[in-house]
Amino acid sequence: MRYLAIDYGNKRTGLAICDEGETIASPLQALATGTNLIDKIVEVIKEQNVGAIVIGLPLNMDDSEGPAAKCIRRFGDKLKKHVDIPIHFHDERLSSFDAEQKLAGQMTRKKKKARIDAIAAATILQSSLDSKH
Repeated sequence: MRYLAIDYGNKRTGLAICDEGETIASPLQALATGTNLIDKIVEVIKEQNVGAIVIGLPLNMDDSEGPAAKCIRRFGDKLKKHVDIPIHFHDERLSSFDAEQKLAGQMTRKKKKARIDAIAAATILQSSLDSKH
């Protein structure tokens, strides 16, 4: 089954996808977070034949959920009204840091900003897949 990972952000939302064998997560794209974000995600779900969604959940270091996690859960609830596939939440702590480390020294700051959210989504998805297997 193909999973779509979503790294929801205030300005940009990163997307990543995995292969049918659920072994490798790859960055897909970053979308501007705005009024038609859910419509764009629904398009990707159809185009990529996605069977389930993993949304990064920003937990606090003590595993509690703060205001950011509550915002992500609300986003998941809105998305659920538009899709008929399972939605899972996965701890996203340090995913952006990990993505930045992967890009260190490879691109200009402007190009990094355009890719970092999709790479963070891939990090979240890979962690989710690894925890399943």
